[in-house]
Amino acid sequence: MKMAVVGAGGVGGYFGGRLAEAGADVAFLARGAHLDAMRARGLRVVSPKGDIHVSRVKAAADPAEIGPVDVVVFAVKLYDVESALASVAPLLGRDTVVVPLQNGVDSVATVTRAVGRERTAGGTCYVSAVIAEPGVIRHTAMDHLLFGELDGVRSPRLLAFKEACAAASFQSTLSGDIVLDIWTKFVRLSVMSGMTAVTRSPLGVINDDPELWAMLQEAVREAMRVAHAKGIAVAASTVEDVAAAYAKLPPQTRSSMLEDLERGRRLELPWLSGAVMRIGAEVGVPTPIHRFITAVLGPHVNGR
Repeated sequence: MKMAVVGAGGVGGYFGGRLAEAGADVAFLARGAHLDAMRARGLRVVSPKGDIHVSRVKAAADPAEIGPVDVVVFAVKLYDVESALASVAPLLGRDTVVVPLQNGVDSVATVTRAVGRERTAGGTCYVSAVIAEPGVIRHTAMDHLLFGELDGVRSPRLLAFKEACAAASFQSTLSGDIVLDIWTKFVRLSVMSGMTAVTRSPLGVINDDPELWAMLQEAVREAMRVAHAKGIAVAASTVEDVAAAYAKLPPQTRSSMLEDLERGRRLELPWLSGAVMRIGAEVGVPTPIHRFITAVLGPHVNGR
């Protein structure tokens, strides 16, 4: 199975690096200093699960240098989705499947419009990882990759991808309801991203502050009510599930949006708390906390 990782940042670099370490045929589509470093020195992942160094990495700026693959792991930031999709045609063969891993709930529809439903699967992930420096991914917590066909069928192409993932040292799930999984992640991630970014604090600070913790829980409820109004059966236990999950994370856990905010980069805000607010308005569900988060972070949405 041949794979291409489009977007070799924290998410794509981490999962792609682990797959490459396990012997999978992985090529990375990247750019700039990160691409140069991977070509010159390979890809390193620094992780509490153990550091790795893939010394020989297939990496290119031009997808034509990679050619058709079986699976495209589509891991660019939300604000780069449209431009990246415009360049993926050389990666697409007759049976290629594109697995989008963006945060939010909009990417599957966008990918479907660009490459067709027959080539589109669903995907999401739980991972805290960033580019620490060119050629180096710093992984902090979580590493669960979920993917599935949009109709829930256990297709041969995704069974083969699951087999490749099983050989790598991260958790992977071939989902029977990936749309629900995407929305469940959206409810959780929009809150974690928004709260850590708006407070400029890692998760431990929020967990230890009763007022902030209550605010976070209410933000989860807002996003849950939006999901339910859209007909998505996000579990009624999600607030409790989030509390249990966050309690297990290292207190220094930071969202990628907080990392982007501190580095002066563009924010995925319009697709996270902004999307909770937007979809909430469409379905008649008030979302005052997500509206607050969107307003406070709004001046920083385009970076410095």
